[in-house]
Amino acid sequence: MAKFELKLPQMGESVAEATIISWLKEVGDTIEADEAVLEIATDKVDSELPSEVDGILVEILFNVDDVVKVGQTLAIIETEGEGSAETAPTPEVIVAGTPAEAELESHKVTLEKGTLTNDFSTSEKFYSPLVKNIAKEEGISVEQLDNIAGTGKEGRVTKNDILDYINSGQTQQSQEVAVPKAAVQEAAKVIKETPKATVATPVSVNGSDEIIEMTRMGKLIAHHMVASVQTAAHVQSFVEVDVTNIWNWRKKAKDSFEKREGEKLTFTPIFMEAVAKSLKDFPMMNIALDGDTIIKRKNINLGMAAALPDGNLIVPVIKNADQLNLVGMAKAVNDLAERARTNKLKPDDIQGGTYTVTNVGTFGSIMGTPIINQPQVGILALGAIRKVPAVIETPEGDFIGIRYKMFLSHSYDHRVVNGALGGQFVKQVADYLEAWDVNRDI
Repeated sequence: MAKFELKLPQMGESVAEATIISWLKEVGDTIEADEAVLEIATDKVDSELPSEVDGILVEILFNVDDVVKVGQTLAIIETEGEGSAETAPTPEVIVAGTPAEAELESHKVTLEKGTLTNDFSTSEKFYSPLVKNIAKEEGISVEQLDNIAGTGKEGRVTKNDILDYINSGQTQQSQEVAVPKAAVQEAAKVIKETPKATVATPVSVNGSDEIIEMTRMGKLIAHHMVASVQTAAHVQSFVEVDVTNIWNWRKKAKDSFEKREGEKLTFTPIFMEAVAKSLKDFPMMNIALDGDTIIKRKNINLGMAAALPDGNLIVPVIKNADQLNLVGMAKAVNDLAERARTNKLKPDDIQGGTYTVTNVGTFGSIMGTPIINQPQVGILALGAIRKVPAVIETPEGDFIGIRYKMFLSHSYDHRVVNGALGGQFVKQVADYLEAWDVNRDI
């Protein structure tokens, strides 16, 4: 019999790890090739991980809620044949973050506590993510955690157990561990050169308040939003657009389109088409910034913010959007939106975006100042379409009429996109929309 190592594959250029949500198979279960073995969650999307071979699951190496690095072996599958089954080589992992963070992570050292980074995989006990986080923040080693008498189910350590342990003062008796001198010196240098984060103001809680734990996705979104604001120099430009021609054209075409294509015709694919055209006109908006290096993207891959069932947002990507006609764009938009709502997006669906569009008008906002989706350098917010009185210029003179208008809000990274480029780009999107052909066939 041969043994196959089921490893966590590379799941995108910025994804270095994943959290195990659940095991769909147990030790001893028979598994077929392409059958899902476990569910995993990255900072982008939740997905199932299939087996590459037929066989029997003989060993599970990680528990639910464990965080696993790309390339690590998750489970052992026994297959027919002799020797060890070969596994695909794991590509080199590039950890997202600054070089200083990567270097500090490589040393696995926390200077403030004088202890090595906790490795919970060495423990035979199960600990919840909350307990793990508290232990890391308070400098409690795995050995100390293992010695805490748990009051939870099957003797598990609860939040109250670890807090009682901390309040008892026993954490001050932490065992000293040997840390390589070179690692300490290098890490100290990194910490000294890294800007200190602002300390959050303590929040008072009284008996009538409800305490709600943030979801995993909520925590990840919060982290990325703060990181983006701290990374990019955000600047906004706003343009008001007259979309009366588009409003009237869609109203006339939507029923026949749905009858013929089996798809709804929303405003989103129309806007996406205009954005894709504008990115071709202004390719320096379709870039990424890596340190002091500008990466000019060849493909135009549009991210489209979509709502998840729990109310959070995710950004699936329309690949090569500039090569799609309006029918293809409508199908792509509807497909990604539907699979986002039903939690059926795949990891590849949310990778490779070069520019992002978000529709704040869906929630009634007339404009917004969205945060850039790193490592991109721009994001466009679509405001609500409103029926407003407006001045209309004609050869016979100006008069007041009722028009359908909306605001486009363009956030861009002022480190590489100046005001002229940022403003010209969003104006180009507006010009494409206002020049809409009311006799266009679809």
